Amino acid sequence: MYAPYDYDTLQSTLQPRDAKSLLTPNPTQRTTLIVAGCYIIGIAILWYVPFLNWIIYPFKLLTVGFHEGSHAIAGVLTCARIHSIELDPDEGGATRMSGGIPLITLPAGYLGSSFIGACLIACGFDTDASKVASLVMAAFFIITLWWARRNLVTWLLILGMVGLIVLFWFVKGSIALRYFVLFIGVMSCMYVLWDVIDDTISRKVNTSDAAVFAEICGCCPSQIWGVIWLIIAFVFFAAGVLVGLVAFKQSEEQQAQDAKHFLPVPGSSGALQIAPGLAYLLAPACAAIASYF
Repeated sequence: MYAPYDYDTLQSTLQPRDAKSLLTPNPTQRTTLIVAGCYIIGIAILWYVPFLNWIIYPFKLLTVGFHEGSHAIAGVLTCARIHSIELDPDEGGATRMSGGIPLITLPAGYLGSSFIGACLIACGFDTDASKVASLVMAAFFIITLWWARRNLVTWLLILGMVGLIVLFWFVKGSIALRYFVLFIGVMSCMYVLWDVIDDTISRKVNTSDAAVFAEICGCCPSQIWGVIWLIIAFVFFAAGVLVGLVAFKQSEEQQAQDAKHFLPVPGSSGALQIAPGLAYLLAPACAAIASYF
């Protein structure tokens, strides 16, 4: 016979955690928040200092790639035909498409890249989540290269970023990868905020996404749409931090132990066990890409 449940004890163990305990950072999360704050200050300084701004130049181009890739993905989802994606050394970009729904594809650049940044910030609180985010970024890079395969700048940028991801995957049980993912997330969100303010609020750029969007809508000037998109980008930024605080409460030691068993560092015993299967899965895709070019 089964013993009867002690419902009083069961109820006490199932009490929902209050918001304060969920949002109060533990020591590992406080370190992550401090690092993110240092990233914000460092990026803000490097943004305008001559010569030093070259340090973050590749990451500016990467965020432009997120912007243009978001345009393209929104175009595909609205049945557009994507002709090409281009990134240029002047930190500009262009996505050429035909068809689709402009009311969706135009804001997708700013909002999509800010959403990507927020997701990366959330994943930057946890090592295993950062590994998953790296694989998702790699898939995003492959999709972007499919449309930008004739653009040398895009190739060099993506190959460089993939190299950094592989490098940081090896450092200290992939802890360095977590901070790298966090940096890219902060950089992406900050670039969106700066770009929206610069293009639509502080000065009006006639060829900006907001200007074209305002012309199609015909109801509000581009500055109004810029403010709306800016608010949404801030919400995404804050949401990324909150999700990271709520979802990833493990200490750094716990994350290090978990990382040994989840997508382990290449060369470890766990990695050697999954390597043959991974190679078997990747071989057809690599062959298809190589045959296309």
